[in-house]
Amino acid sequence: MPSSVPTTFADLLAGCQRSAVHLEMRDAYAVDYEAGPFAEWRAGFRHDPAARASWWRPWLDLVAETAGRGVVMRRARIVSEPVSEYIRYEHSGTFTNVAAGEQVRWLSRRRASDLALPGNDFWLFDGQLVQWNHFAGDGSSQGPEVTGDPAAVKLCGEAFEAVWDRAVPHDQYKIR
Repeated sequence: MPSSVPTTFADLLAGCQRSAVHLEMRDAYAVDYEAGPFAEWRAGFRHDPAARASWWRPWLDLVAETAGRGVVMRRARIVSEPVSEYIRYEHSGTFTNVAAGEQVRWLSRRRASDLALPGNDFWLFDGQLVQWNHFAGDGSSQGPEVTGDPAAVKLCGEAFEAVWDRAVPHDQYKIR
């Protein structure tokens, strides 16, 4: 990573040379029940795996570009079971992340009980910078916070690897 801290997520990802890992620990994020992709999914819409152009969003372009540079992108999700409706929605579309080059695993919250985890979701870039993702109770974003604090970096790195080791690859995880 460069010596100056990038100011945007895209800049953080662009500065990665080896790895970008993401730990998600919420059962819902900014759910809009009336509009948007979640509402469309609730109404029956599903991405067609054969129609890649129809689901190739800007995020997936960024993932593909990053993975194409040789950066390993991994995402782990800790979820309550039975899963929430929102997690069903996320699971149904995760094949697009995988197709873009991201590795994704799922871990039942029950199997994470004895792991030391940080209080917030995060991204860890090249094992050097953490971006905390702060959320309100309703799942709306309260903005990110970036730190290079060695203790935070160590906590996040160890937490992610512990979760990753126990988690189930996306293509093997069965929704409960």
